[in-house]
Amino acid sequence: MNNPFLDRAAPQIAGLTPYVPGKPVTELERELGITDSVKLASNENPLGCGDAARAAYLAEAEELGRYPDGGGFALRAAIAAHHGLAAEQVTLGNGSNDVLDQIARVFLYPGGESIFSEHAFAVYQIATTAVGATPRVAPARDYGHDLEAMAALVSERTGVVWIANPNNPTGTWIAAEPLRDFLSALPEHCIAVVDEAYFEYVEESEYPDTSTWLEHFPNLIVTRTFAKIHGLAALRVGYGLSHPAVAELLNRVRHPFNVNAPAQAAAVAALADREHVRRSLAHNRAELARVRDGLRALGLALIPASVGNFVTVDLGRLAGPINQALLGEGVICRPVANYGLPHHLRISIGLASENDRLLAALAAVLKRTA
Repeated sequence: MNNPFLDRAAPQIAGLTPYVPGKPVTELERELGITDSVKLASNENPLGCGDAARAAYLAEAEELGRYPDGGGFALRAAIAAHHGLAAEQVTLGNGSNDVLDQIARVFLYPGGESIFSEHAFAVYQIATTAVGATPRVAPARDYGHDLEAMAALVSERTGVVWIANPNNPTGTWIAAEPLRDFLSALPEHCIAVVDEAYFEYVEESEYPDTSTWLEHFPNLIVTRTFAKIHGLAALRVGYGLSHPAVAELLNRVRHPFNVNAPAQAAAVAALADREHVRRSLAHNRAELARVRDGLRALGLALIPASVGNFVTVDLGRLAGPINQALLGEGVICRPVANYGLPHHLRISIGLASENDRLLAALAAVLKRTA
């Protein structure tokens, strides 16, 4: 569609397309006239949030007429204590996406560049381009980050290097030693962002907790979210961890009251609810293995060495028609052609009954379209 206002917008906006989220259940059910669809498109925690977070949210909802704490004192203190850091090292965001946007607005500008991997999270390209900087994309290796290829793109113009660990939508991850070596070789003028949105789901022994590396890398920013294992996706709350001087710069561009009061209260409670995290991890571990086995039994290949609360499956043909057929069965998954993976479908791990529904629907669709 031709936009009559495009010539009035900043030049870099012409090259942007909006981020496309997973299809909402309500939209599909409205289209098909059904009431029993399942959504496995957005990597949400199928168990939802814990009881403590829900109670904290409801209690705070009694004061909806009041502005939230703009500095997020209690939440920043809880996050800092959780990581053994100072509150001055914590930056709050309306989801971790908001922190990524803050980073781009502070450290990127026209003439500057950022580096990220092929198949990496779409927001890195959007945030970079929106501020007039140039994205540099390193070819992937085995669907994941090729740190050597990324290092080769670093120049005096590089402002930010984005690393998703694990990566969405491929689920690939980087072990501690190569990541530490990469960060050690990065010039001081480059800000390294390690996006750990799926951190709590990873159980590989060589997977690093880079929040413990901040003392050694003052140019490092680590981002986390409450949207995944904590089950607070609807509340949009995430955070960044960094050197206090870096956090001070991010807070200069952070929008006032960017994390609402019920979200702050629920996040504080969620962070303390280790039992809900344990239960969510156990569920994901069991169901992830079962879904992988079920997909392989259908003769499908998965991206190897992937972790998280989703699987990305190679259908061996264009995924769009298969996805449309699954929608007709009331099953919502996520095609990832916009990530350069036109034959792949990303499938979130749901409840056992939802995963059964997915496997049965996919088997039926593959049989019909063989």
